[in-house]
Amino acid sequence: METDIKLAIQHIDKKGFLDIEVPKTIDLVAEIKRLKKEKNAVILAHYYQEPAIQDIADYVGDSLGLSQEAEKVEADIIVFAGVHFMAETAKILNPSKKVIIPDLNAGCSLAEACSAEDLQAFKDKHPNHLVVTYVNTTAAVKAISDITCTSSNAKKIIDSIPLDQPIIFAPDKNLGDYINKLTGRNMLLWEGACIVHEAFSIEKLLTTHKKYPNARIIAHPESEAVILRAAEYIGSTSGLINYAKNTDALEFIVATEAGILHEMQKEVPHKKLIPAPAKEDNTCACSECHFMKMNTLQKLYICLKHELPEVTVPEDIRVKALKPIQRMLELSAK
Repeated sequence: METDIKLAIQHIDKKGFLDIEVPKTIDLVAEIKRLKKEKNAVILAHYYQEPAIQDIADYVGDSLGLSQEAEKVEADIIVFAGVHFMAETAKILNPSKKVIIPDLNAGCSLAEACSAEDLQAFKDKHPNHLVVTYVNTTAAVKAISDITCTSSNAKKIIDSIPLDQPIIFAPDKNLGDYINKLTGRNMLLWEGACIVHEAFSIEKLLTTHKKYPNARIIAHPESEAVILRAAEYIGSTSGLINYAKNTDALEFIVATEAGILHEMQKEVPHKKLIPAPAKEDNTCACSECHFMKMNTLQKLYICLKHELPEVTVPEDIRVKALKPIQRMLELSAK
């Protein structure tokens, strides 16, 4: 068994996770709970993770909430059940702690759409612009940014910047366009988009609304403008959950990654939640993030047991990336 683990570790860079067979007799939930206590570990999970992972996590939240939670973690090990840039953010905020992720290949289409080299070249062409980057970026991109934001606080962050200061907003053009409209700004937008939030079909959405005429359409601001125009409420994942919880409406058509429905339904068990339909037919007729779903309960167990794969950030990059993240957290707390 020890030899098998050593071989698995040697190939982890290719596979992105420890490919170790787990006996079917193992109670994964019980073992994960035992290992958490034994190793003084904490599990942070995004709303888009599979239900089993959300249920066992110590904290479930959106990007802002996860960043805030990561900042105050006291455990020795942070198991980040999310995508790679989120685990990087946790490491940036906690250099002395070990940060691990079930699958290193759990990436993000937005982060991949904006490399540090390309952004630097873009900055060089617009030297008088302040660079605001969405949290869905690599540590290297954050390191050349002036401030970071999430969908929860994007408007607040932009409002904190003087009106006469030109801004580059990267990498999500849909979120940037939405914030431009909210604030009256004319930010220079990077041409990036989330493949999950661009997958919604306006035609199918309107058809679904005809079927459920009393349902309120609620959408994440990474969605295309045509979807946002049809929405009664636009907000981050935590914002969408709070809206469903605090409004009197009993039915909602939810335009964001379908993983949110698990936590949302727990908050509003008496209300009907309908996933917004995707353009392409698939098994659930909704939009799911392939990267988020790369993490599984079995990978989580193996990851925690062997404390691999580990997410690291070069110290020079970490120090530079910490500044825009801290600025964001400071402004969010005001």
